[in-house]
Amino acid sequence: MSEVPGVELRHLRYFIAVAKHGSFNRAAQVLHLTQPALSRQVKDLEEELATPLLVRGKNAVTLTDAGRLFYEEAREVIARADLAVQRVRDEARTEVLRIGYAPSVTAGILPRALQKFHAEQPRVRVELADLFPQEMARKAGNEELDIVITLETPGAVIPNFHWEELRRIQLVLVMPADHELAKLKHISPQRLRGLALVGLDQESFPEYLPHIRKILKPFGIRPRFVATERDGVATMFATLEAYHAAAILADSAVSFMPRSLVCRPFRPAFDPVIAKIGWSGIHSPHAKSFVSLLRKEVQRLRRM
Repeated sequence: MSEVPGVELRHLRYFIAVAKHGSFNRAAQVLHLTQPALSRQVKDLEEELATPLLVRGKNAVTLTDAGRLFYEEAREVIARADLAVQRVRDEARTEVLRIGYAPSVTAGILPRALQKFHAEQPRVRVELADLFPQEMARKAGNEELDIVITLETPGAVIPNFHWEELRRIQLVLVMPADHELAKLKHISPQRLRGLALVGLDQESFPEYLPHIRKILKPFGIRPRFVATERDGVATMFATLEAYHAAAILADSAVSFMPRSLVCRPFRPAFDPVIAKIGWSGIHSPHAKSFVSLLRKEVQRLRRM
């Protein structure tokens, strides 16, 4: 039905009610209007259309030919309008769970947790953000994140956030498949003496380089970094091949490592890295439920 100046949705609703009930009196009762007011509104509609829509009898109201046609069209318009209103209301009621994460921490657990969460909470939209540790801390402090998953402890206290250990991740040596150390089954820390390494930039990942230096110090080794990456582990992989170098990384990163690279465990093993998860239930009551699902996925991996 094309738009007619002066015709409003209320006019259509009033006309549909009269046509449906065949009576101004019954329609007025349903609409909680007085009969004269309803009659005036329908009359205004007919005048706007310059076409009579109803035949007003003594005991009943019937539709004219134009009225029958208009009735079907009006019902479609109202149905579409009601659907649009419902969609807007549904969207307004949709809750959002905002998660900041490090891929090397969540590899192997986040996809399955998301799948289960969507099945349990279909009306909650999850917004994921792959962020640097400092950016995660800033956004969480500004109440822009509900959950933070990171290998690095935030430098500042985040109000209203609860923190706990999520998982323990072993360190491995990652290198090109044709690297001289790739033929070994295990890597002794002593093998790192003078070895060309690629690391994570200290500005973006402030705890990475100090941690590597700390774990190698008991072996009398100062790591030799030939390059550092600002953008994270994914971009580090290309740098490893370009420099034909190696990198000390969390073993969870292996799940998204290209096939041109290999990893080897250390023997003796370094102390595992503690992956932390922090959450706030102030803005999203679903944060704790999602954390619980992540914990279950960690337990599943341990059993494998």
